Amino acid sequence: MDLEIVERVDCTVAREGTMTAPAHTLYDIVRKLREGAQVELDASGDKGAMTLRSGRSTFTLQCLPPEDYPLMAGGDLPHSFTLSASELKGLIDRTRFAISTEETRYYLNGIYLHATKSNEMHVLRAVATDGHRLARVEMMLPEGAGDMPGVIVPRKTVTELRKLIEESNGDIGIALSETKMRFSFGDAVLTSKLIDGTFPDYDRVIPTNNDKILEVDCKSFAEAVDRVATISTEKSRAVKLSVERNNLTLSATSPENGTASEEIEVRYGAAPIEIGFNSRYLLDIAEQIEGDGAQFSMADAASPTIVRDSADASALYVLMPMRV
Repeated sequence: MDLEIVERVDCTVAREGTMTAPAHTLYDIVRKLREGAQVELDASGDKGAMTLRSGRSTFTLQCLPPEDYPLMAGGDLPHSFTLSASELKGLIDRTRFAISTEETRYYLNGIYLHATKSNEMHVLRAVATDGHRLARVEMMLPEGAGDMPGVIVPRKTVTELRKLIEESNGDIGIALSETKMRFSFGDAVLTSKLIDGTFPDYDRVIPTNNDKILEVDCKSFAEAVDRVATISTEKSRAVKLSVERNNLTLSATSPENGTASEEIEVRYGAAPIEIGFNSRYLLDIAEQIEGDGAQFSMADAASPTIVRDSADASALYVLMPMRV
């Protein structure tokens, strides 16, 4: 009762009516039928049963009475706007990796979506954080979203929605209240409850005075991190970045596996710094950067670091360092 999807498909109706079906069994049967096979569903016989016929195959499934099928209460969804499928995919893909999986901090178990101002422009902003890293992505505020409340879209909803819109290229209608959200696309409508909680003041953890600027080629940086991290222990996954003028040395040490280091050329002109990060978190962020370059803004080995796509100002990532 947290998530509901309604989908319509074209079919030939011989006799109108309503039926229910055991979802997993029905799916297993249909996926084993031959490609392109016609399927007939018939619930006109025994009450509480449905017959499925396809070619020479016949299945009879036990079903629940349609009148017992639960429905999510609709309720009024006063705020509505439209996003293109590519815009919604972008908001989800660039933030969902940072959603917390810690159930006790339930208010972090989703993407915080809200309207705000950034550099005097009205924007729609998506934020996710698990306390170790934070992802913040924004886009021009769509028409109709100006008065929307800030809402937390649950992780499960985000996952299912992303799967459903994978093949979609059209517009997606979004309607919401403070407790529910509805996404309409193609012949499907997904309705979800929202997380009842207050998202923390994330602006407080975004540093503003990081003055050590490191610029790297994102692809070669990610490949080097991945290679060096082979040595790091599964638990910490720690990689150390030692930066001096136009040179970055990545290193990892593990009592069980040994040591690894790799040097890459970078753009850097500030004072030398050594700082450690979880290699998995570095790679998660690198995957979201579409341009060639990534920019790291650092203060010291113990303070949060900001990572940006050099070619795209709409996304910002914050990473807490590790002791290495």
